Amino acid sequence: MAESARDGGQALPVGWSQLTAINTAKMLTIVLLLVLAAVVGVKDMRQVVYLSLHISYCLWWLLEQWLFPERARQLFSERVGVVGFGFVLLFIGVLYSLPGLLAFLNPVPISQAAVAVALGLFSFGSLINASADAQKTTAKAMGAGLVSDGIWRRVRHVNYLGDLLRYLSFAVVAGNGWAYLVPALVLLIYLQRIGQKEVQMAAKYPEFSAWQQRSARLLPGLW
Repeated sequence: MAESARDGGQALPVGWSQLTAINTAKMLTIVLLLVLAAVVGVKDMRQVVYLSLHISYCLWWLLEQWLFPERARQLFSERVGVVGFGFVLLFIGVLYSLPGLLAFLNPVPISQAAVAVALGLFSFGSLINASADAQKTTAKAMGAGLVSDGIWRRVRHVNYLGDLLRYLSFAVVAGNGWAYLVPALVLLIYLQRIGQKEVQMAAKYPEFSAWQQRSARLLPGLW
């Protein structure tokens, strides 16, 4: 339902949550990658590694919401209509699959160095992201306000950093310069969200300014 409705004078929720749209897009990505594997064929370790990394990333995104239901209810709660839902499917479900397409069309065998770099980026990014989510979820459940210690001590948006490392790993496996368009777009989106979150946290938590003084937004020691 994408139009507003009223029952007894109270407005009912309009459309779908952004999280529902993103979840659907992640499932679409899995389907598209499996279709690529079936149509183009898995001819090299490049495709095997890519499928393993990107599909496991999508599955972890979905599994994480089951593991941390409270956090899932706090994420991407804004409502979207039919147009917004379709945009999310195209942008996150289809466009984010671009490195996968390039990986399947790349005839050059992947090097051991590329595999090592990609696995390192993906593993480290996943560790950062999962640790940040687990710490914040646990702290919030115990009544904490601003979470600024542990893995969050030096980087205020460390979960975004973990995500970016994983998207970089996909581009490395693809072995094509156009694949880096996706992590670049993800970075632009995160920069916009970081700006919004900084303003919100500054208004909500008096201690935010002290944390801001001793930490970086995204890259330790740089920015």
